[in-house]
Amino acid sequence: MASMNAVENILQRKGMPRLKRSSLKIDMTPMVDLGFLLICFFVITTTMSEPKVTDLFMPKEGPPISVADSKTLTVLLGKDNHIFYYHGNWETAVKNHAVYTTNYSVNDGLGNIIRIKQKLLDQVKTGKEGKRGLLLIIKAEKEASYKNIIEVLDEVLINGVTHYAVVEASVEELGYAAIHKSN
Repeated sequence: MASMNAVENILQRKGMPRLKRSSLKIDMTPMVDLGFLLICFFVITTTMSEPKVTDLFMPKEGPPISVADSKTLTVLLGKDNHIFYYHGNWETAVKNHAVYTTNYSVNDGLGNIIRIKQKLLDQVKTGKEGKRGLLLIIKAEKEASYKNIIEVLDEVLINGVTHYAVVEASVEELGYAAIHKSN
């Protein structure tokens, strides 16, 4: 800018007419329109995260379906975040004192038990399915919270369990859960 002023001063001294500087005006209206068009385009064409729906499969009415005890894992959800689980059928698990308790912890909770069962099924390779052959039966007391059922279904999705069902617990299972909650 200093050099421009010096040139003007020199020109004025020699009797030259003064140069007129016109201010530069830029019309930004088309640029703003283009910006809004681009924003609209990206908002319309972008897909937002779509909500995922968990499929809940309930057993059909009729005679019970027989499943190998080695492929079955049953989870009993009780009041106050208590979880009991057993492998196979109820009578055998109680007779062998094989009804265990767990929690919702990431490392050593229900998810870990599901992964261990899947790994065992992969090693044994019962049938063609391997770990996909796991049948997870979820049984909840009436006092169990909805949050607990959702946490178990989250573990189902995380661990890729393809066969699972939410069924009513038997009277024996409810009695066992009520007796052993304090332990």
